[in-house]
Amino acid sequence: LASRKDVIVIASVSCIYNLGLPLNYAESALRLEVEKPMVRGDLARQLVKLQFKRTNGILKRGFFRVRGDVIEVVPASGEIIYRVELVEQKIKEIFVLDFLSQKIIEKPKEAIIFPPKHFISDKPQIKEAIKEIKKELNERLKYFQKKGLYIEAERLKRRTLYDMEMLESIGYCHGIENYSRHLTGKLAGESPETLLSYFPTKIENGQRTGFLTIIDESHLSIPQIRGMYEGDKSRKESLIQYGWRLPSALDNRPLKFEEFEKKIGQVIFTSATPGNFELTHSNQVVKQIIRPTGLIDPPIEVRPVFDAKKNNGQIEDLIKEIKKITAKGGRIIVNTLTKKMAEDLTDFLLKKGIKANFMHSETKTLDRAEIILKFRQNKFNVLVGVNLLREGLDLPEVELVAILDADREGFLRSETSLMQTMGRTARNVKGKVIFYADKITDSMRKSIDEVERRRKIQIAYNKKHNIQPESVKKRVEKLIDID
Repeated sequence: LASRKDVIVIASVSCIYNLGLPLNYAESALRLEVEKPMVRGDLARQLVKLQFKRTNGILKRGFFRVRGDVIEVVPASGEIIYRVELVEQKIKEIFVLDFLSQKIIEKPKEAIIFPPKHFISDKPQIKEAIKEIKKELNERLKYFQKKGLYIEAERLKRRTLYDMEMLESIGYCHGIENYSRHLTGKLAGESPETLLSYFPTKIENGQRTGFLTIIDESHLSIPQIRGMYEGDKSRKESLIQYGWRLPSALDNRPLKFEEFEKKIGQVIFTSATPGNFELTHSNQVVKQIIRPTGLIDPPIEVRPVFDAKKNNGQIEDLIKEIKKITAKGGRIIVNTLTKKMAEDLTDFLLKKGIKANFMHSETKTLDRAEIILKFRQNKFNVLVGVNLLREGLDLPEVELVAILDADREGFLRSETSLMQTMGRTARNVKGKVIFYADKITDSMRKSIDEVERRRKIQIAYNKKHNIQPESVKKRVEKLIDID
């Protein structure tokens, strides 16, 4: 972003966190050119000044190695290695190597090496920052002593003095971002510089332009962004209260939602179930109802939780459906209301000879990936979950999504949740959805009506253009073994 315009950045909501001044970061970059005078010791010192660490062993992100007149540097990205060869106090050649294979990718005439860490400041800035930190420390120590909080005062004094000593000697300390207000010269409460600050700042008709922001799964991302500031503030206030940080640490924060809105300019929201904010803040809403594969939204059946005529409950009916589908090699997702219900149902299915597994919020990330892989490999047929079987799971093998107790109104049975959960079987031409419910709630009615509306449009389009629906084909990829 600091050196070119044709850039795509994929980021989580952490892109709204404080990163330091873009100008300082760009100006600190080390520019190397072939035939440029350079002494080995000077180059090593410049890299250390940029917060690179020297090693004689294995190279990794943010480290450099010196071997004779050859200096190798691994930037923050960690995907490449810069190899600089010096001859007679000049840069003879610059090589860019692949980090894993160590093969030469290119031989550029020049290279720009950016600092591996943010909050890079020069000596005058650090000197001024230390002066302000000392002033704030003294004020805070007086506050603690007046309140009789001597342990908190001692804790804060010891930590802050150590951080100031590190800043003075090497220009960096752990948790340097908590002193960002002083290092950047910003006022208390002023908006922080984030990843968004590194994008172009061109203003047209009072709106920021020059880049496009795409917010995926916006019905989740927007509420997350709204909540980040308050969550961070609550945590920092506890640290300040007990003497772990100075009050200025509050300015090392994510953007408030209003600040975020001003920074993004042009934006596209993408969601199968957009929220009220996206709909009211969009000049145009484009609905993607037609799929390239010709797939139609899965039909929905509503079945009773308990059928008095057949003396049959939802679990017995579900087992019959499972046996029919697994006999042909299909998979099933079952959605329950609680984690305990998911675990108990899985145990019950296993006792009935059905290969099943569960997944919920307490399932570890690596275990979750392993479970999904085994599910796709047909090592078990039924995956039981609560709220994790919604966004982001692309499972074309799934032929049935069964939603138990669908008439229990609440977050997990809202229109948005139902639509997202049903979407897990929209990749399969045989896909269908069963709601187990004794009554049809407003959320159920809205989701059923929406699916029926879409199906009519999709069926008519396929008929008009002679399109035969096809299931999504997706290769089952194995996980990387981690020793």
